[in-house]
Amino acid sequence: MIIRFFRLYHMGQNKSFHLILFIFLQFCSSIHCYKSTFDDDLAAILHDHAFKALVNERPHTGALHNASLPANFAGIQVSAVGLRSKTLWRKGANFTGFHIPPKSLPVPYVRRILIVYHNLGNWSSLYYNLSGYSLISPVVGFMVYDASHLSSRNQNISKLELNTMGESISIEFHTSMGKGTQERVKCAAFDAHGKVFFSEMNLPNVCYSKTQGHFSIVIPNRNKQKMWVLWVIRFLFGLLGLFLVGLAATVVAKSVAGKRTKEMEKEADDGEFLDTYWIDSSKMPRAAVTRTSPVLESTNLPRWSWYG
Repeated sequence: MIIRFFRLYHMGQNKSFHLILFIFLQFCSSIHCYKSTFDDDLAAILHDHAFKALVNERPHTGALHNASLPANFAGIQVSAVGLRSKTLWRKGANFTGFHIPPKSLPVPYVRRILIVYHNLGNWSSLYYNLSGYSLISPVVGFMVYDASHLSSRNQNISKLELNTMGESISIEFHTSMGKGTQERVKCAAFDAHGKVFFSEMNLPNVCYSKTQGHFSIVIPNRNKQKMWVLWVIRFLFGLLGLFLVGLAATVVAKSVAGKRTKEMEKEADDGEFLDTYWIDSSKMPRAAVTRTSPVLESTNLPRWSWYG
């Protein structure tokens, strides 16, 4: 059904391509329901334009040619290059950010191959919507075809596999990353069966693969609810810290004030004339020991005269 839809669009019999495509993607129950078939059909249309352009213009072997696409595919870039298999074996291929190492061969072996590169641009998130991840670079990819009969205008060109003899194909992305994202980003490789493979990015903006396919740089989405809970916990701990600091400052201030008060009281008491003495931690005043001199009764009575 999907293949017929694309064929009808390609023949110009469907004028509402974007609307139908949007509805199809929105109501698709999972990513895998269109990852394996929809991707092949999209590639068939894009490569069909690349094949026709190469046949009509007959570019030189080893020269990269950019294909013209209809306005419906504005934002997608497609390019192709024809190579001899012995050239690929001897030199490899280095085009549009893809570096295929030397000593690579097509499987099954053919004398001439066609490598078709594509950059999905702003259509990337439409075709590859990963749950839990966000694309931070366009999805790019390449495929290898048998070009032995390309000049005969035979559009039934077979797809080939690529054997790199255990070496890795490097993919370089021209994407600027924000601060703090370099440690979190991952390389994502999408195969023709809808599976996604993640790998660590060892070099900035460079990913590696053993086979052809589609590739992108992704970053895990942060759980907003967990982040909100984390911020609440941090806020509560901050308030608790401020309370403890204030409490400690109050205790220290009271201790210093009490010590100062005792020192002032001691200085004031030391200036008194009264003697003092200490009983444990309390100071008591002590008066000097004095006694009133006694007055003894005299036996000598004053003499009274009866005669006055």
